[in-house]
Parts: sequence; structure tokens; C-alpha cells
Amino acid sequence: MTTDPISDFLTRIRNGILARKESIDSPSSKVKVRLAEILQEEGFIRGFRLAKDELGHDLIRVILKYDSNKVSSITGMERISRPGLRRYVPAKAIPSTMNGLGITILTTSRGVLSDRAAREKGVGGELICRVW
Repeated sequence: MTTDPISDFLTRIRNGILARKESIDSPSSKVKVRLAEILQEEGFIRGFRLAKDELGHDLIRVILKYDSNKVSSITGMERISRPGLRRYVPAKAIPSTMNGLGITILTTSRGVLSDRAAREKGVGGELICRVW
């Protein structure tokens, strides 16, 4: 049992990239599926699949993306809001990551969104992580 499943998910992706894995597996949840959808839309991962393990638990398998030299498209990931320290921002104060080269993912009243989508919809929320 983990106290911060989102941080665990991001750490599994980071560790998979460092170990040059083709894909990683993590317990599934709606938020993790939406995080994977955003990462795929932004081009940071090749894709993801939902599966079940041998005990019947839901898993999400994230297929990592590398170029021809085995360099990952994700160079860094950082968890911003944690269970011990929540960070909220209004729509006008959503930070950009690496001057727009990366993304900030946040939870809003309209779901889990990237920073660009949240600015377009004019909603703020809790900062989850930054990816670049």
C-alpha cells in the first residue's frame, strides 16, 4: 500500500526510463489513466494499455517512447502537489514548464488537464506534476 499513488506512478515511469525498459506496469486508477492519456497526447509516451494481472487487479501498462539512439522523450518529471503539501493555482497563475517545451498537469473542476487546456478553459486547480 502506498500513500501517494500518483507519485508512485511517476516514479515507475522515471525508473523505467533509467533502466531503458520498453514498458512499465502500475496499478490502474482513473487519474493514472488520464495522466497517461495526457502524456500520449503531448507525445511523451507511445501509448498505454489497460490489463489485468494474475490476481485480477487492474493494471495500466505504459509503453515508453525513445528515439533511434535510445534517448527518452521524457527528460524529467517532478511531482508538485503532495499529500502533505497541496498546491493550488488560479487559472491566470498556471506556470509554464521550460518556456512551453514541457507541460504541467493539474486537476481541475473539469477533470485532469494539461496547462494549455486549463488556460483555454479558464480554470485553475491543484498542480499534479511537471513533465519535460
